[in-house]
Amino acid sequence: MPGPAQHARGRRPARAPARIPGRRRLGDVLAGLGALALLLALVGGVPYALLVFVGPPIGPELLDLDLLTARVGPSTITALLVLFVWLAWLQLFACVVVEVYAGVRRVGMPARVPLSGGTQVLANKLVTAALVLFTAGAAVAPIARLAGPPPTMPPVTAVAFTAPVVEQQVVDNQRTKKVYVVQPPHGRHHESLWEIAEKCLGDGRRYPEIFRLNQHKEQPDGSRLRMADLIRPGWVLDMPDDARNTHLVPANQARAQTLKEHPGPPKKDRPADVGQRQGDQGKGDQGKSEQRKGDQGKSEQRSGDQRERGSGDQRQGERGSGDRTGADQNDGRHADGSALLDVLSGASLAAAGLLALLAVRRREQLWRRLTGHRVARPQGDAADAEVALRLGADKPGARILDLGLRLLGAELGARGRTPPTVYAAHLSARSLDLWVHPPDEHPPAPWTADDGGQVWRLAAQEGRLLDDQRGGAPYPGLVSIGTDRSGRVLVDLEAAQGLINIRGPQTTAALAALAVELATNRWSDRMRVTLVGFGEELTAIAPDRVRAVGGLAEVLPELEASASPRREVLTGRITGRPGVAHYLLSAVAPTHDEARRLALLARNDSAGYVVAGDVPHATWTWEITEDGLAKLPELGFEVRAQLLPRRHYRALVELFRTADRVDGERIPVPEPLTDLRPPAVEIRILGPVEVVGPRPLEEGRMALAAELLVYLATHPGGVHPVVLGGVLWPRGVQPMVRDATIARVVSWLGREHLRADESGRLSLGPGVRTDWALFRELVRRSHGDQLARTVLLEKALGLIRGPLLTGRPPGRYAWLAADALEYDVVAEVADAARRLCEIRLAEGEPDAAIAAVRAALLLAADDESLWRDLLRAAHATGDLARLRAVIAWLTRRAAGGLAPETEALIDELLPSWRVHLVRESTA
Repeated sequence: MPGPAQHARGRRPARAPARIPGRRRLGDVLAGLGALALLLALVGGVPYALLVFVGPPIGPELLDLDLLTARVGPSTITALLVLFVWLAWLQLFACVVVEVYAGVRRVGMPARVPLSGGTQVLANKLVTAALVLFTAGAAVAPIARLAGPPPTMPPVTAVAFTAPVVEQQVVDNQRTKKVYVVQPPHGRHHESLWEIAEKCLGDGRRYPEIFRLNQHKEQPDGSRLRMADLIRPGWVLDMPDDARNTHLVPANQARAQTLKEHPGPPKKDRPADVGQRQGDQGKGDQGKSEQRKGDQGKSEQRSGDQRERGSGDQRQGERGSGDRTGADQNDGRHADGSALLDVLSGASLAAAGLLALLAVRRREQLWRRLTGHRVARPQGDAADAEVALRLGADKPGARILDLGLRLLGAELGARGRTPPTVYAAHLSARSLDLWVHPPDEHPPAPWTADDGGQVWRLAAQEGRLLDDQRGGAPYPGLVSIGTDRSGRVLVDLEAAQGLINIRGPQTTAALAALAVELATNRWSDRMRVTLVGFGEELTAIAPDRVRAVGGLAEVLPELEASASPRREVLTGRITGRPGVAHYLLSAVAPTHDEARRLALLARNDSAGYVVAGDVPHATWTWEITEDGLAKLPELGFEVRAQLLPRRHYRALVELFRTADRVDGERIPVPEPLTDLRPPAVEIRILGPVEVVGPRPLEEGRMALAAELLVYLATHPGGVHPVVLGGVLWPRGVQPMVRDATIARVVSWLGREHLRADESGRLSLGPGVRTDWALFRELVRRSHGDQLARTVLLEKALGLIRGPLLTGRPPGRYAWLAADALEYDVVAEVADAARRLCEIRLAEGEPDAAIAAVRAALLLAADDESLWRDLLRAAHATGDLARLRAVIAWLTRRAAGGLAPETEALIDELLPSWRVHLVRESTA
């Protein structure tokens, strides 16, 4: 299965144009003279010699009309050879012309001469050397250096102007260079070498030139450019001489100093709504005002995407005082957020498992929530991590993998067949493929055989139709090692039937990714993952599955005592006798004796063993290269590795630790609404997303427009377009697409309903309101009006039509993970329903109390405080059948178990409830 690197190797590498070197030595001049002489000989001498000694390109023999019918003689063959030599010279002449034009004009990448191949490469080298002689002073500079020190050059000066001129170079290239400072992300969209090449060189395909100029050079943060697709904000990149939209700096200036002097983008590239910092000093008060606006715009841009929460004092409290230090901190955080997005959203199966496990933790967190408080929500990197998980999670893929494997095992077990060994799997949008041994052309339906029975395939459309399977998980050791161009590649750690040796500079990051996916995947049942020498923090994610030890000596005796043959374990999994799947991941290289014992153990045990270091007797050797490729030559895989660096899994750990906290913030009091009449435009979010009022929008554009309006409506303080772009397109968007989308929504909604202030911040007008704002106002008024409180609370709960933003498209609204909205809605709806339930029970109206709770459960189904109120209300009716129905519904709903307080309440209200559940389950 070819990986990205293999396809890349098949392409012809990019070649730099002819360049005039910046420093000329005596050897350069001599080489230039030789190259010039050779060029003159080839361009002028060859045709002269051909004309004198051979003749013109087309001789009289080739002009004879009988050439095609007459016998070919020596003279005809000679004439053909002469023609071929002339054609070869003409091709060389064309290559020289193209290379000279590119070198003199500095147009960048020279045009390709058809069928030139090595001829153009030769011409490039000769022209590059010869052009040295045509720069002022080139011929005498080496001699001057031999005679004595060069004369002192005057100071270098760079004059900056506003658009359209970016900079003017007033001295030669020997003392200055052009650089580009990689900018912080706009929202979550960060720059790439392709985009920089497109902006500065006019052609994104010229990015290899920038890469070669900066490869392995130390950057201000101490790191180095090693991969073309991994650049960081704040890096200072040397640029080719013909680059534009760059900064001009002294050639010997340190990169850290360059970053200090030029932290922002070149002036020409600054958006008009972000402002410009003027290079000259004579602008007076107007210039200072523009500069302040520019600083304000940049601060908004840095505070980016989903971090805009609340309004007024609340926003300032959550985001700091808005000073320069706070902005810089935000800037660094968002750079990290982009890295989190790239890494975590790429681990799609692990992301799906993590979100499922996080949902269980959040449900348990709701058990302990205090009335009037939201549950503790993630902040900083933890919030960024959840956004990335929501964006990248492949829940359909994880489901197909789980149900497809369980169905396969159940069908084989029912037929008395032994499951084959599955070495690897490939999951794509089209199918799930298993590489099996021994080959078998008769898999159970809906699986089909391919490649002589070596591959068993489950089509995606068949997988989506599978019902939930209760059978065992036959292949829990399948785990992602990376991705290729078409999907995700997994290997079964048990199938090696021996040690798997992992090597390379990023082994710990690869092992951490394995550990997280193993511990959270849904295609396994009982599992234990032992981490050796790393990952102690990962136990916080799945403490029942993951343990960490310091060395192999701590676990080897236990592993040797509990070893079991793999065939027996595999058969037990499909016949209802599953054991505990065990996997050992060691970042510590074993000693010679430990390696020997592990090798013997791995051959006879059903567990999977992945060990770092140079380990002898390994069955598979898994190499993680410095540029992030995973190579497994025994299986023929070379894929983009799935990695989880330390900083990233720390963010995950913090996310799960937050879900265990009980110190949630108090819900802020909403701003009062003065007018409860129906608005001109209503945005409904307490259920399916609806925008009521304006005319229907063009089909296919409504989902994006609705999300834009929901974000603006829930952030009434206003949102900058750059921030909004980062929210709606967290993977990045071109400014023209963002601006066109905003303009389309403005035209659809009307300028009186969607407007921008002087700084460019967008906000909704007073004629736009959400059902959530109306809900909060009704609840707020119910606290002050004792006579109408039940009517107001019932009106508020009547606005609920389902879960928050039901039916939102996959990948949309990921910003909710880092926003207070989701947490506040669940908490306030539950609190309002509980209050109304208590009032109705006190008034002796249990049916009305049940109606209030059921309305809230439409949205806050995981809040068990509502369940307990529903139990009390059902018990108050005196109808035991209704109470049993509620208990049965609760137990089915809470597949992961009930809260202790809920079980205790059920025991009090109906002590025999467990007996009735057993009877129903066996009926």
